[in-house]
Amino acid sequence: MSTVARTLPAMQPGSAYPLGACYDGAGTNFAVFSAHAVKVELCLFDASGRHEVARYTLPECTNEIWHGYLPNVHPGTLYGYRAYGPYRPEDGHRFNPNKLLLDPYARQLHGAVRWSDALYGYRYNSPQRDLSFDRRDSAPNMPKGVVVDSAFNWHGDAPPSVPWEKTVIYEAHVRGLSMRAPHVAPKERGTFAALANPYLIEHFTRLGITALELLPVHAILQDRRLVNAGLSNYWGYNTLSFFAPEPRYLADGTLNEMRHAIRQLHAAGIEVILDVVYNHTCEESELGPTLSWRGLDNATYYRLHAGNYRHLVNDTGCGNTLALSHPRVIHMVMDSLRYWVQEFHVDGFRFDLGATLGREQHGFDPGAGFFDAMMQDPVLSRVKLISEPWDLGPGGYQVGNHPAGIAEWNDRFRDHVRCFWRGDVAMRGAVAARLLGSADMFNHHRRRAWSSINFVTAHDGFTLNDLVSYSQKYNLANGEDNRDGSNDNKSCNWGVEGPTGDAQVNATRDKIRRAMLMTLMFSNGTPMLLGGDEFGRTQHGNNNAYCQDNELSWFDWSLLETDAGRALFDFTRRCIAARMRHASLRGTRFLTASFRTLQGVPDIGWFDETGHEMTQDRWNFAEGRLLALRRLASERHAGSAGSPGTTGALVSATLLLLNAFSEDREFVLPQPVMAWRTVIDAAEAVGTTAQDFDPSGARQPKRNRIVVAAHSAILLEADHVHAP
Repeated sequence: MSTVARTLPAMQPGSAYPLGACYDGAGTNFAVFSAHAVKVELCLFDASGRHEVARYTLPECTNEIWHGYLPNVHPGTLYGYRAYGPYRPEDGHRFNPNKLLLDPYARQLHGAVRWSDALYGYRYNSPQRDLSFDRRDSAPNMPKGVVVDSAFNWHGDAPPSVPWEKTVIYEAHVRGLSMRAPHVAPKERGTFAALANPYLIEHFTRLGITALELLPVHAILQDRRLVNAGLSNYWGYNTLSFFAPEPRYLADGTLNEMRHAIRQLHAAGIEVILDVVYNHTCEESELGPTLSWRGLDNATYYRLHAGNYRHLVNDTGCGNTLALSHPRVIHMVMDSLRYWVQEFHVDGFRFDLGATLGREQHGFDPGAGFFDAMMQDPVLSRVKLISEPWDLGPGGYQVGNHPAGIAEWNDRFRDHVRCFWRGDVAMRGAVAARLLGSADMFNHHRRRAWSSINFVTAHDGFTLNDLVSYSQKYNLANGEDNRDGSNDNKSCNWGVEGPTGDAQVNATRDKIRRAMLMTLMFSNGTPMLLGGDEFGRTQHGNNNAYCQDNELSWFDWSLLETDAGRALFDFTRRCIAARMRHASLRGTRFLTASFRTLQGVPDIGWFDETGHEMTQDRWNFAEGRLLALRRLASERHAGSAGSPGTTGALVSATLLLLNAFSEDREFVLPQPVMAWRTVIDAAEAVGTTAQDFDPSGARQPKRNRIVVAAHSAILLEADHVHAP
């Protein structure tokens, strides 16, 4: 860690751009935005961060950006700001120069927030609450920004640029993924260094996933309430800095550790997607602490109630909402996104509470300024963009309504697949729509089928194992008397609550787990697998482990050494491989019966167990739990390998059979008769080995019929045929 030069130079005017602390080899330029401040001071600290060694008034303000340049200030220097201006909460202004403020553009942090009443701009226990004014210095309790040098040798790193239609996302947490991982040094567990470990990378490549989606890695605030309760903000949806990684995730304390991990993942063909939180900050409501944005320009950064500027709009459920309709806030978020792409080679983003980002004064708007800015940006428009398309605000459910080019989490896929396999009535039509990429929601504005991010489980909710093991949530460890977390999980324990030695119950659970994995991987759209589901990870019924930074949330890699864990991993691997092998399972366009890839045969066909096409009466039959889906798609064109001298295109033909009944059922396969063979059977015995999609002992069609086991699914493929 560098120290400030003993002889401090005078501050020069410097430049208003770029924002943040930018080192040029000879000194550092400091620039920070505030439209309503009357003075901004730069504070420099010693290497420990405990002692302020110098204070400068930023000498210039250009276009509402305060700036100055200091020669001989080098990487490692610690700094913060103090902003002067009106303290009038009723007008939205909360300036208090007694509070040290973190630079919103700080690239690295030193230290952590140490909770104290001095962190609040008002007297914490005053009967006037936030209308009072606190004069204590918060600097001893604040982290400091660090001046950094961004130089790094990427050694020719190139983004994998996996096409959307071949993307399989694996959602995981940096700490949870690696805290108990074997072959990872203890010091590196829970950090980016672990993500570069060959053991984890080999696991990803064997499984076949193409993208690692990481829960928030931006620096976070450990909420005072959680700290006092002995818990932690584990998931990380409480951002303290949009430009700095969480310090705990850096084993060696350097930013290059994260760059090295991404470079190693890229070398293995794996993209890195960051879950990002730009809808709110960690400063909570108007009664929260003053750490950064609030003290620099509360009235600009946050949405305030019209006519009552003392109070913040809370569309996010976290106390505040960033004003993404303000150009300066859009500027900050765009700079942050580009920073992670350009300086860390990140391949995409998943936006938490994405509906908030598109909410203008009149409500959600797919043409909102933030969306428009992002979609025309030459850097960001080329990476993968995913939205969680809902929030708690008015009109907050916007699945399917985001602009073309942004994929969306599809919670209807989650709910309908869960309900279908639970055996609920009247779910056949709903699950049919989800299998074809949810065209009812996404087939507009020439969007592609990959726009639907399909998932059965995610970090928020039950794991796949718990989904079939618990009918209720068990969140007492969270300290909220089991009130937190959803009560509507659409789960089923299949006879016994929690773990059991009952062989019949376990067999049913195994089949349904596998059937849901098949539904996920064999649906059009982009599949997202919750990390650890591939070997049976459990959270023991906790469906809201946001505060559990412990073995409840951490992956138990020993499960992968059990027979059941190995079998489930192998099954998941084969499902992913089958998806990659068949264009009919991952097509970019929405398949319709009007297309004819094979002469006389529609690209899609729905059938019941008799082999007859589904009619409206059959779709309306509430007790129908059997369904067959045939899909055809063009694979390769003439002259490709395997088809010398042929004309026309090779056709991928698949037939997915679903049986959500509690008894085995025979399916008659539809006309025309094809040379179908079994690829994947959810009812195969645990421990079955597989090689190249030929599971030992799998049941095969006979006389154009096949029995599908209860609570199970089968995927059939036909030998490639040529379309004229």
